Amino acid sequence: MAFLHPEVVLQSYGRCLIENPETHACAPDLVLYKGQDIPKWNPGEPSRIILDRHRLPDLVGEIADTTLGIDLDEQKRLYASLGIAEYWVIDVKGMRLFAFGLTATDIYQAIEVSQVLTGLPIALVEQTLERLAQETNTAAANWLMQQLQTKQVNS
Repeated sequence: MAFLHPEVVLQSYGRCLIENPETHACAPDLVLYKGQDIPKWNPGEPSRIILDRHRLPDLVGEIADTTLGIDLDEQKRLYASLGIAEYWVIDVKGMRLFAFGLTATDIYQAIEVSQVLTGLPIALVEQTLERLAQETNTAAANWLMQQLQTKQVNS
């Protein structure tokens, strides 16, 4: 799994503004870049991804408490129209993760394994979300890492 290898560069940002100067502006809860040409900002500078200057993020996500319907409809269409490879919606109340990969026809299709975080089973992320209801963030994160390392050894 790529995300367990230090040679794979990952950078996440929260609440970045993604701007396409001609058409769109949006602020996903999670923005993830993989690989090279990752935008960087100076301390105190707003985190703005301007699409005529920066490349698209590889994955964006929304954390849905009261916005699940909008996130699974309007936001999903918006991110697909921008061409973002993977889109996740975390349903806080239902402790579910909806994960979508962009198809060749520029629509999102539900996926069971992340394309960006190579080999990551979406069900494993959902199990981690469920653990967060009873455990600390650290305990849930440690459990997830243990599962990933075990999966890598057995692969």
